[in-house]
Amino acid sequence: MKKIILSIATVLMISAGAFANGNASFIGDNVNQQAIASFKKDFAAASNIIWEQKVGYSKATFSLNGEILFAYYDNNGELTAVVRNITSEQLPINLITSMKRDYDGYWISDLFEVASGDQTTYYVTLENSDKKIVLRSFGIDSWNVYSKEKK
Repeated sequence: MKKIILSIATVLMISAGAFANGNASFIGDNVNQQAIASFKKDFAAASNIIWEQKVGYSKATFSLNGEILFAYYDNNGELTAVVRNITSEQLPINLITSMKRDYDGYWISDLFEVASGDQTTYYVTLENSDKKIVLRSFGIDSWNVYSKEKK
């Protein structure tokens, strides 16, 4: 019994240590410190932050106001995009209307919003039994086919 309690305590201490540094954990080495500093200014109320360093950018996955968001920073620590998964009800009316009209018989398997600078772009993955289509919004009025594949 002592071994079990000791094991649980060790796991809890390791887990707590992952968030001890400003409520953040890090995947990989050398996460860009400029990105971290910018993030702290941009999203001061964020929690459950997980950082990943990739070639050419840093990615922060975090919680804010009950949502999971993804922030991307370039190597200079500049915010390049914020991404979030959304529901179809959150799409602009013109986009949902044209999607329903032009892609009847398809279901949505993925939908997300990308905010970059002063522009917002939506990506939706539609599927039926034969095809998988990814659409990208062109403004808030129409869709362009981003990719297509047969199943």
